[in-house]
Amino acid sequence: MYFDDRLATVLRTGVGSDRAARTQYRQLLDLLGTLPPDADGILIDNAYARLKTLSEQLKPAERGAMIREPGVRLTNTRLIAALAGDEAEVTSAAMAAARLSEAQWQALIPDLPIAARGFLRHRRDLDDATNATLQRLGIGDLVLPRPDILELSDLELSDDLAAEDEEDDEAELDIATLGWTASPPPRPQPVSDDGENLAIGALVRRIEAFQRARSNGHPPPSHSGDTPRLPLDDPQESRNKLPAAFDFATDTAGRINWCDPAIAPMAVGLALMNGTTDSPAKLNPSAISAMRHRQPLRGATATITGAPAITGEWRIDATPNFSRESGRFLGYYGRMRRLPALPATAQPATDPMADRMRQVLHELRTPVNAIQGFAEIIQQQLYGPAPHEYRALAATIASDAARILAGFDELDRLARLESGALELDEGSSDLAAVLSKLAGQLSPALRPRGGSINVWGAEDPAMVPLTQDDAERLGWRLLATVAAEASPAEEIDLHVVHEGTRVMFVVELPASLAGASDIFSATLQAGQRTINAGMFGAGFTLRLARAEARAAGGNLSQEGDLLRLSLPLLTPQEERHSQDARGAGSQTA
Repeated sequence: MYFDDRLATVLRTGVGSDRAARTQYRQLLDLLGTLPPDADGILIDNAYARLKTLSEQLKPAERGAMIREPGVRLTNTRLIAALAGDEAEVTSAAMAAARLSEAQWQALIPDLPIAARGFLRHRRDLDDATNATLQRLGIGDLVLPRPDILELSDLELSDDLAAEDEEDDEAELDIATLGWTASPPPRPQPVSDDGENLAIGALVRRIEAFQRARSNGHPPPSHSGDTPRLPLDDPQESRNKLPAAFDFATDTAGRINWCDPAIAPMAVGLALMNGTTDSPAKLNPSAISAMRHRQPLRGATATITGAPAITGEWRIDATPNFSRESGRFLGYYGRMRRLPALPATAQPATDPMADRMRQVLHELRTPVNAIQGFAEIIQQQLYGPAPHEYRALAATIASDAARILAGFDELDRLARLESGALELDEGSSDLAAVLSKLAGQLSPALRPRGGSINVWGAEDPAMVPLTQDDAERLGWRLLATVAAEASPAEEIDLHVVHEGTRVMFVVELPASLAGASDIFSATLQAGQRTINAGMFGAGFTLRLARAEARAAGGNLSQEGDLLRLSLPLLTPQEERHSQDARGAGSQTA
C-alpha cells in the first residue's frame, strides 16, 4: 500500500474550469510520474481514474505539450504504459520524456502499442539492448520490401504500353518515399506456348481502346472471357464495393493492431476505447466500459469516420484474449459487421426549435462554467488565502452554478427526447422494486408531516426496458413530484398493475395537483418544498418523465385525479437478451 498526502490533496481539489483541469493534470503527471513502479492502493487507482477523466476534458495537443515540459519526469512504467495508449500527440511526448532503466525498457516494450514503439525508435539515447528489442519486434523495418515484379524486357511492347509502364514505375518510386511501396497493376505472365503473343497483344489493344474511349468522352467497351484483365473498364460499383465485415485484433489499450489485409491500411491504429468526441472510432459508452473491464462484446455498436471503405455504423463482436502462461491480458480478437443504412424515410426528422434550444443552452453553459470555476478557485484558495466570508460566498455561488447547470441538462434532455435526437440505452430493470425503494427513501421527509407513500402490488417483478439509472431517474421524477406537492397528513397510493404485455403504475395525485387542467404545463410551478424534484417545477418535471416514458415505448398520462405510467413488460427471453447485451457492451445499455 502506498500513500502520499500530496496526492490526496490534489484529488480533493475540484476541476470545474479548464484552467483548473490543466493544473491538476500537470500535478498528477508530476506525482504519478515519479512513483515507484510497484506503488499501489486505492489512492493510486483513484489518481489514474482522475487522470483519465481529465484526458477526456483536455485536448491531446495540450496534454502532449504538458508532458514535453522540461520539469516533467516520467520514471513510472505504469504511467508510461497508460500514456502510450493515448492519442498520437500524447504518445509521442510520453515516449520522448520517459526515463527508464534497461531492465524496465525490456519489460515494458513488448506491451507497448505499435505506434508507441514507432515513436520510441526515434530516440538516440537508448541502450543497445533496448534498440535490439525494438529491432526484434520489427520496428526497425518501417518500409515494406519492394515486391518481385516480372520484367518483360524480352517482349515487344507498344510505345503506349511502355509509356504506361514507365509512369507506373515513377508512381511506385514516389509512393515508396512516404514509407511504403505500392505495386503497379498486375502485369501479364508470359506463357510457354504460342498464346504468349496473343495475350500480350490483347492487353495492349485493351489499353489503347481504353485510352481512346477516355479521350473521346465515351465509356470504354466491356470485355469478358479469359483475356488478361486490368482495372480499366471494370464497372465502377465492383471496384467501390464496401466491405460488409472484417476481422480485427487490438492491443491492450484497445487500439487495432491487425485486421484483414484489404482493410489494414485504413483500420490499423484506430483506438476503440477512446471516448473523445473527435475520435475516428466512437463506441457507445457501455461498450468502452466493458472493454476496460476486459468483458466480451456482443452486438456493441461503433461509428467509424475515415476512408470510405470503413466509414459508417458497425456492430462489434469481440472476445478478450489472455496469455495461457501468465494470464496477462493481450487484447481483443473480434469481427466488425457493417450495419445496413436506414432508408431515407426512416431517418429521424430534426426539430429546428429543439436545435435552437440546444444552441442557446450551449451558449449559456459557457459563462456559468466560468463563474463556477472562479468561485471554486476562491473557495479552495488556489491562488492564495481568502477571507472566510469570501470563501462562504464563493461556495454558495459554486453551488448555485451547479444547480443551474443541472437545470440546463434537464432542458437539453427534454429537447433531445421530444425531437427524437436522443434514444435511451437498452437495458432492463425492475421498476416496481425501484419505486418501492424510492418510496422508502422519501418516507423520512413525509413522516414529520404525517404523510406517506404506499406502494401496492410490487411483490411481482415488473421488468421494463429501462436501464437501472434511467428507471431511478423516471421513478424519482414521478414520486418526488407528487410527494413534494402532498399536503400534511395526506397519503399517496401507488398501484402496480400487470396487463398482459404491459405494466401500469397508477399514482393518486395529491389534492394540489388533482385539480390542474394540464398537469404537464410549464406554468405549473412547485412551491418551496423540502423535497425538490427539479428546478423548473412540477409541470416541467412530469413532462420530462413523460418524454422518458415515451422513449421507452410507454406513456405517462393524467386521467382525472390519477397519473398513469404505462410501459412494455419484458418477456423472460427479452430480459435474458438485455442482460447479455449489458454484459457484452454495457453495464447500462
